[in-house]
Amino acid sequence: MGSRLLNIQRRAAEHGRLRTGYTNGNRPMRSATWVVTSHSEEHVQKASELWGGEVEQWTPLNSTIEQWRVVTKASSIEALITPGDPLNQYNELWTGGGCKRRCDGETELLSRQPCICARQFGEDWHQQKKGTVCSATSRLNVMLPDLSGMGMWRAETHSFYAASEWGGMVDMVLAGTDGRGFVPVTLRIEPRQVIRDGKTKKFPVVVVELRGVTPRQALAGPMTAATALDPAGGQAVAAIEAPRPDYLAEAEGALTSDDVRDVWRCASANGHVDPKGRDDLSKRLMAIAERMDAEANSTSDDEPIEGELVD
Repeated sequence: MGSRLLNIQRRAAEHGRLRTGYTNGNRPMRSATWVVTSHSEEHVQKASELWGGEVEQWTPLNSTIEQWRVVTKASSIEALITPGDPLNQYNELWTGGGCKRRCDGETELLSRQPCICARQFGEDWHQQKKGTVCSATSRLNVMLPDLSGMGMWRAETHSFYAASEWGGMVDMVLAGTDGRGFVPVTLRIEPRQVIRDGKTKKFPVVVVELRGVTPRQALAGPMTAATALDPAGGQAVAAIEAPRPDYLAEAEGALTSDDVRDVWRCASANGHVDPKGRDDLSKRLMAIAERMDAEANSTSDDEPIEGELVD
């Protein structure tokens, strides 16, 4: 029993979905801003506070279970790519009865046949009418650091153009991090258009961009969680950080051991020593304080101390 448990893959709970469309009754509608849906009213309420929009109850098509959703006013949101491989991509055809086809581009995995769409319509099969062929389906699992909970959110798109862009972006990130550590990104809905057969077609594409870090930083290896959570903030603090005081010189110039201990307290408040005094600087400061205590104790009771007023 124990050995089987060790083989279970660890996976964070899914808190909800990030969508680029919504339903109005039975009509599917595209959205220029993010739509956040979840079974948790708390998560959706927080998304509304951050990105605007009105929280409402909502029942997905072909479901009887109510959820919560908000059509936000934000076309860009901050997210984190988490350790592991966050991207899942297939060509899929869905009907009212569920997933009818799931293809990796070569093999339709449910029937184990060669790609049905390519066999029927050739290499430009993706230009066929929606519902007659598979849609390029990309699912990216991210963490939203400003929402409650430690679970994952699934951004999903059926855009043929986003599929290759997401794959390229994630492949580059994984090449730099080896699937370890967090990477800060922005998920942005970008309006695009193409002209096909003399007609202009407009559509949204979800773009995944690095946020607050350069490609050099992203490809240099796993970054700390603190850097991923606040990439710009960490750089700004480093740029304006004041020079570190010479605490030993201040201690040697102190008049009493209490003054030396005040120097240590200042260093502790600045985060320059171990709070429990186990670092080398703390030990040297305490040695100076102890030396001053010893010198003060060696002075006879009737000997005036320099600077002290004696009647």
